[in-house]
Amino acid sequence: MIASTPAPPYYAVIFTSLRTELDGDAYSIMADAMEELAKQQPGYLGIESARSEIGITVSYWESPEAIKSWKENVQHRVAQKLGKEKWYAAFKTRVCKVERDYGM
Repeated sequence: MIASTPAPPYYAVIFTSLRTELDGDAYSIMADAMEELAKQQPGYLGIESARSEIGITVSYWESPEAIKSWKENVQHRVAQKLGKEKWYAAFKTRVCKVERDYGM
């Protein structure tokens, strides 16, 4: 599903990952829980995610402050720790300012 975002500017956090083979069900449960938790955060605008050979999740936010608040969320920090310890062979996070968007 394509996230419905407001007119720019807004911000995108792109999280790209390579998974380990460990604990696939627990990972999916945690990923779904984090998506639901993110939706409750002030400044959250939407999310798009694909998980296959490489995982790519893009979340959209009103401001850098909203992104920082999400990064520091206690439950999200637990998920980050588990990801580093168990689920990711590698990952990269990129934060971008969306200045223009278009589509159909």
